[in-house]
Amino acid sequence: MTQNSLFDAPTPRAAAPGIKAHIDGGARGNPGPSAYGVVVRDAKGEVIAELSDYLGIQTNNFAEYSGLLAALDFAVRENHLTFKVFSDSELLVKQMKGQYRVKSPGLLELYERARTLVRKLERFSIEHVLREYNREADALVNQVLDSRARGGR
Repeated sequence: MTQNSLFDAPTPRAAAPGIKAHIDGGARGNPGPSAYGVVVRDAKGEVIAELSDYLGIQTNNFAEYSGLLAALDFAVRENHLTFKVFSDSELLVKQMKGQYRVKSPGLLELYERARTLVRKLERFSIEHVLREYNREADALVNQVLDSRARGGR
């Protein structure tokens, strides 16, 4: 199966103010207890959503993709059709850009779901950032995992 980049056939459209999301996923152990965190900001930089969830025993890469899917679900559901994502997962970013193949069957399903959601947007981009620029999303991941470790939900 050939995997094409999401950016193979760009469609020129008028630029509209969009939203931006910092996403992260993590597993304590790999696999291990895992969670994702997403911080979504509007065009003015105001936080409009913080999304996070516990995923059970999963891999770090599964958690990263889960964060991307949560962010994309939010953008589509709330009709934010111009969307930029920032992730500290170089693997996820390069896979979404078509620079790396998705070899893991478990990740391939998540990758295909992400591609389906991206096609519902007018404009989408994804960019790799260093971990230090993704602290808010990382903090959400750790809040969820710390809460679970203390017996919370």
